[in-house]
Amino acid sequence: MSPLVRAVCTSGQRLVTRRAARSSQRVFVGVCALVFGASVAATLAHGASMAAMGALPMPGGWSMSTLWMPTCGRTWARAAASFIGMWIVMMAAMMLPSLMPTLLRYRDAIGSRASAERLALLTMLVSGAYAVVWTALGVAVFALGASLAALELRWPALARSMPLAVSVVVLLAGALQFSTWKARRLACSRTTPSLPADAPSAWRYGLRIGIDCAGCCGGLTAIVLVVGMTDLRLMAAVTAAITAERLAPDGALVARASGAIAVAGAGLLFIKALSAG
Repeated sequence: MSPLVRAVCTSGQRLVTRRAARSSQRVFVGVCALVFGASVAATLAHGASMAAMGALPMPGGWSMSTLWMPTCGRTWARAAASFIGMWIVMMAAMMLPSLMPTLLRYRDAIGSRASAERLALLTMLVSGAYAVVWTALGVAVFALGASLAALELRWPALARSMPLAVSVVVLLAGALQFSTWKARRLACSRTTPSLPADAPSAWRYGLRIGIDCAGCCGGLTAIVLVVGMTDLRLMAAVTAAITAERLAPDGALVARASGAIAVAGAGLLFIKALSAG
């Protein structure tokens, strides 16, 4: 084969590869958009159903969501399953906008060493491992929340202290946004290590970014948990904050801005708790 023919063939192969890569990326983005839309719709539907069920008035002038207890003849197992299902779709809606760029960087890093089918499989493994981390966290959250709810129903004094405790949690979550630890976590979330294009590495990487994401977003997620998981406006605001601090050129500045808002909100909650008490 002459050098000219070889060069033409090589150029053609590169063109086909680039087109296949662009097509694969478009499919990936489309799938992410569908998953995001479905998770948002499911979250809205669940929020509407919870609003229709109402909440239990508690000492201290606040109301407890029925998320944390079996109602209408349900068992604890059904209550836990309902919460975990809600948690999964809620986390998909909240975390997917900031996760997708990480997955795109991963696909770019290994795309030249994997076929389109293998790239799709490895991406699913990374996403699945990431989801496992957040699901495990949801199980722990329900166990803690249900135990605390049972104690609040038994001890009115504990229930009366909850509004003040909520303000403290929001204050600490806001303060965390100003920390150097938070800035380091945000910096790490923007990098993709050199990884082999194999299944075990993909699974380990998914677990790693899941754990890192849970730690980095822990403060803002805690605000949603203590203020109200059925507050869709708060959920949207926290989603916007998490996405902005991951994608903005100066993520640490965005984190400090959201931290300032959280600290101010904690002050308002503290004043409200004192006036109610």
